[in-house]
Amino acid sequence: MKRFLSIVAMVLVLAVMLVVPTMSAEKVVVYTTLDEPLAREVFAAFEKKTGIKVEWVRLATGECVARLEAEASNPQASMWFGGVGLGHIEAANKGLTTPYLSPNAKNIPAKFRDKNNYWTGIYAGALSFACSVDRLKQLKAEAPTSWADLTKPVFRNEIQMANPGTSGTAYNVIATLVQLWGEQKAFAYLKELDKNIAQYTKSGSAPGKSAALGECAIGIGYAHDQVKLVTQGYDIKITFPSEGTGYEVASISLVKGGKQMENAKKLYDWALTAEAAKIYASTCTVPFVEVPLMKGAIPFTQVNTIDQDDQWAANERERLVDKWNNQIYSTR
Repeated sequence: MKRFLSIVAMVLVLAVMLVVPTMSAEKVVVYTTLDEPLAREVFAAFEKKTGIKVEWVRLATGECVARLEAEASNPQASMWFGGVGLGHIEAANKGLTTPYLSPNAKNIPAKFRDKNNYWTGIYAGALSFACSVDRLKQLKAEAPTSWADLTKPVFRNEIQMANPGTSGTAYNVIATLVQLWGEQKAFAYLKELDKNIAQYTKSGSAPGKSAALGECAIGIGYAHDQVKLVTQGYDIKITFPSEGTGYEVASISLVKGGKQMENAKKLYDWALTAEAAKIYASTCTVPFVEVPLMKGAIPFTQVNTIDQDDQWAANERERLVDKWNNQIYSTR
């Protein structure tokens, strides 16, 4: 009897040893640049559909590239989900991500995905101004409708923008202005704009939230983040620069050397479905998979966007951010 029990115990131990690795493999570690509420909703939907647990860390675009670079010899995540497409291009250029052609990539227009399959766009958002209606009344000022308006003396210490060293949103502002006007004029403008900047935040969505709370008159960010604030009941007015504005292509990439690559591919495939796009659209973004948009979401056809060169912007990021730090931020 004792011998029988010993054999049974050994069988149970072996069974546990076989099952535990299988169970532990049913997860994927993800870095995400989605806003936290959207990230929770997206990953919860994927978990419910597949049973694969998503362990995620929220990082700004610049932070994510920096962490992937620091962990390149021992990657801790298998996927980067969301974040400005410029950062995904930079990560690919640095050899931090790996190509993958999802069977669902056909759902995404070719101009919004990498021709070498390093990244795929999931939604777009144009740069815009979130204006506090109450604060503008106090200042007796009109909502800005141009980049030039932001340098008016009435807005001294009344504007927030993110730091381009940590935020892909803010770097997109710099890249947009350089593509609009050339580097010399763009940096002269940024120096003038700096006089009106009350704070450079870490995250690109933070300035709009500050404007919504009346902590500043204007927050520079992406329209979908700002429309979401309107739907939550905040009294802000959204305007776009008449000279032309840049835009983000929020994207996804697989991390080179990621430890849960098969599960990451499943998440990647799902991210390009209508099911996922409906969740993006619920937060006022404009997905590339055609689904109904939320009330108040602003289609690209209504915005004067620039002829944006994301590859150029990604190649120039380090140099332009260093120049901004040296000529503008360090002189504050």
